[in-house]
Amino acid sequence: MAVPSARPRLSTRKLVHMSMLSFAFLLPFLTWVQAAGCALLALLFNVVVLPRLEVDLRKRPGAESEAGVWTGIVIYPLSVLALILFYRHSMHVVAAVWAIMALGDGMASIGGEACRGPALPWNREKTWTGFLGFFAAGTIGAYVLARWVNPPIPAAKILLVCAATAAVGACVETVPIRLDDNATVPLVCGGFMFCAFLVERSALASNLPYLGRRLILAVVVNLVLAALALGLRIVTRSGAWCGFLLGVAVYMGYGYKSFLMMATFFALGSLATRLGYATKAARGVAEKRRGARSWREALANSLAGAFFSILVITTHHEAAFLLALMAAFAEAAGDTVSSEIGQWVSSRAYLITNFRPVPAGVDGGISLGGTLAGFAASAVVVALGFALGLSGKGTALVALGAAIAGNLLDSLLGATLERRGLVTNGTVNFTGTSFAGAVALAVALHAGF
Repeated sequence: MAVPSARPRLSTRKLVHMSMLSFAFLLPFLTWVQAAGCALLALLFNVVVLPRLEVDLRKRPGAESEAGVWTGIVIYPLSVLALILFYRHSMHVVAAVWAIMALGDGMASIGGEACRGPALPWNREKTWTGFLGFFAAGTIGAYVLARWVNPPIPAAKILLVCAATAAVGACVETVPIRLDDNATVPLVCGGFMFCAFLVERSALASNLPYLGRRLILAVVVNLVLAALALGLRIVTRSGAWCGFLLGVAVYMGYGYKSFLMMATFFALGSLATRLGYATKAARGVAEKRRGARSWREALANSLAGAFFSILVITTHHEAAFLLALMAAFAEAAGDTVSSEIGQWVSSRAYLITNFRPVPAGVDGGISLGGTLAGFAASAVVVALGFALGLSGKGTALVALGAAIAGNLLDSLLGATLERRGLVTNGTVNFTGTSFAGAVALAVALHAGF
């Protein structure tokens, strides 16, 4: 009787991804246009050649069946192409994130299969062994390629940035959503690493004289407000603690001025949630817990703003990251208010993709009343930032435009990915705020802020 062969721990699909990483070593010798051409050739290879080889390209070796076998094979080279286009003047970012995407994911699979170990608390299907395997392989691979592509950058800085980015990638890879991580990991890691490389010790040193007193005020102010919000049942206990930590981070950026951006979003969102709550409850679209926000909502809407706030004091691009912070919180305010007001004033909405009438509260549904209310909420946050001196007139319009773009993307993702169950509402909200901040940041950096 034949002994069945052991199931391979690494799928052919991941082997293809890891082998393609060898092309990253050519990046120092290519222009970004040539590199983009190579990514397109890889896409053609995956689409045209691989089907003729009749290899098993499912995510898990030996799986009986898997829907969307080709999704990752197509998304992988597209993600590499996107990295090249977004960071064409920072090819070390492209190479390092490419390594994290290919090696980190591969070692996570090997580690998870070889030694199951304890499961992660936020995703029982993932293990700490796989998480640590992703982090270790991603860090080493990213460091080697970043040093290869851009050796003048200090080795210590590259190692620290690569380790931090690999940790972020490991977290993103374990988020319990159905969207392929060949899309989520490079998008998040690319933005994080690009910003992390802008961090300078001299920038933080110049702000140190102010940070001691600012930290004390941040802790006191956020403790008081967290306790007040908890007492008024605006947040849950987890939401209060998470909001406290995020609030401290935002306060550290530019003191009370940056904190007022977050506080205004929170006030507008809470007020909009309370307005017409009985009507929304009767329609079955009201927020759970009478609108009390948990840690999930806090992270989804405020994490991007907190990240940009920390970069205000750790880089020499203060104005650019202040603009990104404004745009992120303006988008969060606009999205929350438009949803809540729209569901209150009308029982009908229109799907953003085809304007087909749908019941209020359907993912991706928009209404005139909700859209106008959301625009007004975003404008209030941006106007406050302008009044506080965080931007000029022209840059304030950039922040408002970025916030509106983020709201449109939020609705589009809701109508497509969220309706299909590929992502959660929290993921969509985080994407919207991050996108708004990224657009504002890109414009500001391009203008030389």
